[in-house]
Amino acid sequence: MVDKQRVIPLIVATALFMENMDSTVIATSLPAIAADIGTSPLTLKLAITSYLLSLAVFIPASGWTADRFGARMVFAIAVGVFMVGSVGCALSTSVTDFVFARILQGMGGAMMTPVGRLVLLRSVDKSALVNAMAWVTVPALIGPVIGPPLGGFITTYASWHWIFLINIPIGLLGIFMALRFIDPIKSEEREPFDLYGMVLAGIGLAGIAFGLSVAGLNLLPWSTVAALIAGGAISMTLYVIHARRTGSPVLDFSLLTLPTLRAAVLGGFLFRLGIGALPFLLPLLMQIGFGLSPFHSGLVTFASSLGAMGMKTLAARIIRTFGFRNLMTVNAIVSAFFLGVCALFTVTTPLLIIMVILVVGGFFRSLEFTAINTVAYAEVETGQMSRATTLVSVNQQLAVSAGVAVGAASVETTMWLSHVSELNATVFAPAFVVVALTSAASSWFFWQMPADAGHEISGRKATEIASRKGAGKGAAKAAVKAATEDTQDVRDQRLG
Repeated sequence: MVDKQRVIPLIVATALFMENMDSTVIATSLPAIAADIGTSPLTLKLAITSYLLSLAVFIPASGWTADRFGARMVFAIAVGVFMVGSVGCALSTSVTDFVFARILQGMGGAMMTPVGRLVLLRSVDKSALVNAMAWVTVPALIGPVIGPPLGGFITTYASWHWIFLINIPIGLLGIFMALRFIDPIKSEEREPFDLYGMVLAGIGLAGIAFGLSVAGLNLLPWSTVAALIAGGAISMTLYVIHARRTGSPVLDFSLLTLPTLRAAVLGGFLFRLGIGALPFLLPLLMQIGFGLSPFHSGLVTFASSLGAMGMKTLAARIIRTFGFRNLMTVNAIVSAFFLGVCALFTVTTPLLIIMVILVVGGFFRSLEFTAINTVAYAEVETGQMSRATTLVSVNQQLAVSAGVAVGAASVETTMWLSHVSELNATVFAPAFVVVALTSAASSWFFWQMPADAGHEISGRKATEIASRKGAGKGAAKAAVKAATEDTQDVRDQRLG
């Protein structure tokens, strides 16, 4: 008999890997695609920005859609929409076709990520959530790192069309597995759709995310970038005012009153902002600063993914031993340290040392992501899960966009202060320091959580009780099992 507690995280992880990889794999293939469809690589940058815009606009609607039509069905349809968009990209013969196909992909991706996480939360026991999130966290780390070298490899040795066509068998398998193993759970309370809020939030998020994504990349004039960000901020302000007056907002900021979710959102934003700059800065340092080819650069940076994969089997044990608050506070600083060490890389630094640092750093970063993604839902009630996943997904999207903006702005500032007109290895060091300090600042928010934050999920509370009674390992295991059974009983009651 198939263990759904293990299969469902793999289903969600596979879909998220497809989305995370596809959003970055296109970067190294733009010149070849542009030449094939008769346009310039700069013009084809619209394909990347249109995808980000589509994500920002449609993510807010994901929670309501999942509650209304069922998370399983929406997840399967989202994978299907992403596949159709992938086929459209492969068949494109003009810029218009390609941009439209990328928008379609963005619509699918906007639903896949938050709804996939919602499927996980509604299908997996809280006691098994840490292990499940460990699997789901890996795609978010591997995708941006493996994407560029894979895109370069496929474009060089096959055809750029296969970048998108490889999504088809993965997507078909994901849909089949989702319909086969995920239970069709719907929300019992159907709320009205907040169309006005959706428009305000969509415009606001699109303006901020798009503005931050192109800031420092010299794709648009600074006045245009500033107008986009300012317009987005104004729209989001109007949304916040509106959200206070409606009972079913598309983005429910009232959930931030929960200490664990607030720490995961605010602290997680700072942590992701710093780490999100790594896939942007490191390949540039390796290729422009050290003269490596895109493929060899990708092989070096892929080392961080090896550390991430090594973490997944140990995450639950580590979190249970130290607790969420202690672990997240200290590990945020440790992860930031390994990010800051990248500032010391030079042309003469042996690649082996670089790879070892990236492997170890990848382990700690992945552990922190797993903890953040898990503790965010420690206090969220079943009926609030869809709103919580939407809020967390929006926060993650903005954090990654902001990370690229901060990294790019730091490099440009260094070049301006150093009176340098061309990129070289020395201008990247200050940027790594800036993003490392930003990530380290997240530890303050994590320390504000209660000392027993997430104990129900990690099993630490049961272990502590058994230890205080001097019952030994056997009693500790029994206590954990009892806590797990209690959690399952509560979950069953809530689901009806």
